[in-house]
This record gives sequence, C-alpha cells and structure tokens, in this order.
Amino acid sequence: MNKPHFLYILFLALFATSCSNTRFLPEGELLYTGAKIRIEGNDTSNKENKALKTALKNIVRPKPNSSILGLRPKLYVYNIVGTPKKEKGLRYWLKTKVGEPPVLYSKVDLEYNKSVLQNFVENNGYFNAHTSADSTRHGKKATAEYRVKPRKQYKIREVKFPTDSSAISTAVRKTSKRSLLKKDQAYSLDVIKEERIRIDTRLKEKGFYYFNPDYLKVQVDSTVADHQVDLIVKVKEEAPKLAETPYKINKIIVYPNFSIGSDSLSIESDSVVKYNDFTIIDQENLFKPRIFDRALYFKKGDLYNRTNHNLSLNRLVNLGTFKFVKNQFKTSDTLGNYLDAYYYLTPLPKKSLRLEVLAKTNSANYTGTELNLNWSNRNTFRGAELLTISAFGGVEVQVSGQNNGFNVYRFGTEANLVWPRFISPFKLKSSSGFVPKTKATIGYEFQNRTKLYSLQTFKGSFGYLWKANERTEHLLNITEITYASPQNVTPLYQEQIVANPSLGKVIEKQLIFGPTYSFTYTNTLEKRRKNTFYYKGTIDLAGNIAGLATGANSKKGDTIKVFGVPFSQFIKIENEFRHYLKLGQDSQLASRIIVGAGFAYGNSKEMPFIKQFFIGGTNSLRAFRARSIGPGSYDGSATASSFLADQSGDLKLEFNTEYRAKIYGLVKGALFLDAGNIWLMNNNPEKPGAQFSKKFLNELAVGAGAGLRFDFSFLILRTDFAFPIRKAYLPDGQRWVLDQINFGNSSWRKENLVFNLAIGYPF
Repeated sequence: MNKPHFLYILFLALFATSCSNTRFLPEGELLYTGAKIRIEGNDTSNKENKALKTALKNIVRPKPNSSILGLRPKLYVYNIVGTPKKEKGLRYWLKTKVGEPPVLYSKVDLEYNKSVLQNFVENNGYFNAHTSADSTRHGKKATAEYRVKPRKQYKIREVKFPTDSSAISTAVRKTSKRSLLKKDQAYSLDVIKEERIRIDTRLKEKGFYYFNPDYLKVQVDSTVADHQVDLIVKVKEEAPKLAETPYKINKIIVYPNFSIGSDSLSIESDSVVKYNDFTIIDQENLFKPRIFDRALYFKKGDLYNRTNHNLSLNRLVNLGTFKFVKNQFKTSDTLGNYLDAYYYLTPLPKKSLRLEVLAKTNSANYTGTELNLNWSNRNTFRGAELLTISAFGGVEVQVSGQNNGFNVYRFGTEANLVWPRFISPFKLKSSSGFVPKTKATIGYEFQNRTKLYSLQTFKGSFGYLWKANERTEHLLNITEITYASPQNVTPLYQEQIVANPSLGKVIEKQLIFGPTYSFTYTNTLEKRRKNTFYYKGTIDLAGNIAGLATGANSKKGDTIKVFGVPFSQFIKIENEFRHYLKLGQDSQLASRIIVGAGFAYGNSKEMPFIKQFFIGGTNSLRAFRARSIGPGSYDGSATASSFLADQSGDLKLEFNTEYRAKIYGLVKGALFLDAGNIWLMNNNPEKPGAQFSKKFLNELAVGAGAGLRFDFSFLILRTDFAFPIRKAYLPDGQRWVLDQINFGNSSWRKENLVFNLAIGYPF
C-alpha cells in the first residue's frame, strides 16, 4: 500500500471514529458543536468587529467538547469506556480524568445567551444594538448562531465629580486626577465599576473607614451629544453618616495570647500593660511589649488609612510567632469620629520538633537523600526571636558521571538565631510590611568523599535580611566566616595530585571571612503577566580590610596567617537574570543568563576552590557531566583516571533557554538549549587554554536536549536527556559536532547522551 492511500484510509478511520460519538447519545438528544458569532451592520470598523467577535464567543455557554482537527478524542474515550463498576481503577480513571462527557444541545439556552451578548455590547458603549439567536441542525449535531448588530460606540465627553464642600465630596473630588474615566475613551461599565473601587481605595487612605464602593453612583447622560456621554460621579443620598465621616485612631488594644474558642476576654488588672500608645493584655506575660510597637503602624491620634491597616497585619503575620491574626475596629464609646483598634493574636506552639526526609540534587550532578532533625523555639527571649538548632546527615551518589562510586557522606549541625528587628548601633528602620530580621548562624559539617578525602568545615555569619516589598529582598552579612580543614587524604587522591597538581587546591586549609551582600528582585508570582523576571546580584568581599591593614602581598611573599592558615583575599561578583515569557495557558519560554567574576589579590594568589565557579550538570549545561567543562578549551578528562576532577574557574558565562509545555495531566515536557563556560583569570601552565581571552566566545560549550517534568504538587521530578552540539575542548575549527549526532549508534550514545535526574526546575 502506497503512502497516499494509507493516509487517506487513516483519515477516513479517524473521521468515522469522530462520527461514531453521536451513536452514544441518549434518544432525542443532539451533540452541541459550538456557537457561531456574526457581527452585522456598517456602524463599526473591521477591527472593532474582530475584537467583539472574540470577546462574545468567550462568554457564550456552554462550551462544546474539546476537539483536535474536528475530532473529539476525549469524548470518544468517555463513550467507549462505558460505566465503571467501581470508583477506582483504570476504567474509572479513563472515564473521569481522560474522558469528557458529551455537551448536549438541550443544555443550550439561546435566549439566555442572547441576553448575555446584548448586555455585553451595551455595557461596552454599543447602545441600541440588536441581537438575535438561532440554531442549525446537521444529523445528530447542532450549532448555535448569534447575530449581533452593534451601533456606533459611545465615547466619554466629560467626567464630572461632586462640587459641594462636604468632607466626603471634597475627598472624592480630590481623587479625580487619577481617574480611570478619560475624555474620548469608550464607555465601559467594567471601567466604571473599577473607578468606584479606585475611589473607595483612595478614601480608605483618608480616614473613611466605613465607606464602600456601593455608596457611589455614576450617572450616564447620553443626550449631551451625538454618540457621546457625560459621566457624573455622585455619593448616594442614602449613604450613612458613618460612611461620610473620616475617623482617627483612639485606643489600640492587643491580646497577644488570644484563644479562638474563648467566649469572653477576661481582663485582670495585673495583666494589663500600658506601653506608649498601646494597651497590651497578656495574662501569661509571653511577649515583651516593644515587639508590638515595632509591628503596629498606628499611633493614637493618627488618621485611619488602609495602608497602615494592612502593613500592621502583614508585620504581625511575618513575625512567624502567631498562628492566627485577627483585627477589629470599633467606633469609640467616648470620642466622636474615633476608632478603637483591637488585635487578637493566637500564638503558635513556642517549641517544636520536626523530622524531615529530603530527596535532593546538586550542581555536581549528585543525587541523594538527607535526614534533618530540627528543634525550634519561636519566642526565645520573649521578643519573637526564632532559635533553630538542627542536625543533619545524608548520602549523595552520582547517577550519571565518571565519579560514580565516589559517594559523598555528610553530617553536621547548625544553629540559627533570628531577631525580628535590626540589631545595630545605628538606628535602622524598614517601612515595608515585611519584618526586617537580624540573623546569626554557626555551623559544623563533616564531609567524607569515599576513597578520596574528608573535609571539616566550620561556618559562622551575622547579618541582616529585609524586604522593601514582595518583589525585592536584601541580604547583608556583616561578616561570614568559613574555615575548612582536610582529613584522611587517601593514597589514591595523593597519586591524582601528582598527575594533576590543581587537585591539591581542593584539600588546602581555607580561612575565608568578610562581608557579603545579595539583592533579589522577582515578579514571577504575578501570574497574569506575560513577561516576568528574576534577578539576583551577589558580591562577596573576603579579607579586604584585614589585607589592607596588614599590607599582605602574596606575590612578594608577604602572606599573613591566622592560626597558621593564610586568610583568603578576593572580590567575587555574580549576576543571574531570568526571563519567563508566557506563551499560553500551559506553555512558556524560560531563559537565564549568569555572569560571574572573581579576582584574588593581596594575601591570595588565586581564588579559594570552594569560592570558584563551576559549570555543567543537572542545573547548568545538561549535555555535559557536572563540573567537567573548562576552564576555557582545557580538557580535564585527559588527566583524570579513576575519577573526574571538578573543574573550576574565576570567570563564568552561562546561557540557558527552555520551552516548557503541558503534555497531559501532571506530565510536562521541555526542549532546551544550554551554552557557557568558565575561565581562569591568570595563565596556568598545568591547564593550557584555560585563561580568559578576547576569543572567549569561540570557547563556549553548547548542548541541547529534551525532558519530562512530573508535577506531583509536593515536588517536581525532572528527567532530561541532553547531548553536546559544541565541545569547547576540541581543536579550533572542530568544535561544532552537529554532523556527528547519531542516535542510532550505541557508541555515540554512550559517549554523548547524558541522562539527568533531578528535583525541581533548573531555573
């Protein structure tokens, strides 16, 4: 059978399958196949007609069964499965999850849809439009048809705000500068509703606590001119006096140990504490009063405003100490035009113990598990301080890579103390709804790399974390100290150092201290945006003050040691930018650029190994083994025997782009392209081609691939298959290897095809 005949028969089979859906319909029923919208008349432009047609089609109900090229596979699955006997099993899953019940024409209400369409066009300024509805039957299928004849659209000629001198009218009038209702704009009922909400929001900032949008009306005068309207904004006469009155704050009462189930609030004289403008009723004396002074924005005599209202609630929630936060305002019994503010706070349990079992992947292409035991105290010194002490242990193995068998075992402990304020000799304040935090950390970790070496690491830091808003975050560590000391270096690793002296840098004692700062901006939580961004910039300044004070200069042999260990002196900067382009409801294009540079000077000849850059692996260039690329055109695999050494560099450039789309249910797919490399700042005779030069773009490694993501809501399991299309370590002129791709060749697959198993998205 030739190909054209085969395709013809296949098409007929699919068509017959589609038609067979109608034989499952109940007696006398028709299959609804959708609605047709026809825009008639000459009063509107082609552009208006097209926009109207799209909008009207979206609001007609019901929606027909989903189809692909005229076929309805989901409906067909629903029909052939029949009625499952149990609410479980394959048939039930196919019927309820894969299949789709038929949309019957008997469920279509032509008159209702007609009125919906009529209302829509009139609410958008097409007054005196005419709408009709009909249907067409073809065998056992039916289609609805709606004809809309809009008139010329009405535009806004003038917007008028209240002119009298009352407090409420004056406040409404002062909001007019930012009105959503503009001259020559098309009339829209939706915009009028939004304008009422906007005015109400502005009034809430001026003390009008009891006002709401329903107390506003916008009168429409369509007699002023041809196809033009005047809009008159008014406060309804039936609006209550309370709504027209601006209120100030009187008493501020806080119940920090409130029980939701309690019927009454008992107040004993010894449990009432007066602190500045606050009355705190804390019978068990759980909290220091000053934490409420920092969290609550209102002061006695302040004009009520919604911003301070919300900021206060946000701060109380962000303290992380309270399970429930409830707020209530009541009209004062003693003073007119005043509100008493009440805050009812239900604390979380002060102490907790949590055991976690984690599955994880890291940048070195290792996959493993970790056990964490965490003890927390949420109110350590009665100031909502959070003390967390944790112990952890885990094992990591490399699923795909030359380091398979060289497993990593880790265990350690860490203590963190977080204060919900800035602890500083200088007076620092944050005006956002997020509580600024001071954090102190101390920790120890023992890491054993099987057959190679062990490493002890001590860490400590003290710094500040604050957010200006929900999009921006700052982290400033005044000091961050790391001390690393090797142990149990095996003869095997010593042999590798002889062959590759740079491996000795990995097990050198390290002492790193100095400030770090990072800035993060993201609007990726704004799901309605088509374009969203993420940026993180980090700067690490190690040993700079100490180096300047001591005059350390390793090039002249003036290396300064602390407790017998030379301290590191360097500057490291890293920038990561991500862009997400929403292509559809279930698809997007995600891209990332990473640019980083580290410069060692003074007391250091080169960057410490743990602070250098790495590239390759499950979250980087996925077509290459973890940390196997670079630096530059250097081929690290040529000097490795038993295992593949981690390649590191002083400079990094990486670019990734990935098309993501939903395939079915919890399964999502991706196509991706990765490119990048690392380089050394200075020439290293042991690594020819590793130094950064003006030809760096010619030394980029490039890989491509595809993968699946299984979204289980509590975690995302990611599988990727990738292969290189440009190898930076090959001779110049031979680096593109597109012509060598051969998926059918087992030798090529073994050498080039990389499988990545990871948790979460790469970026």
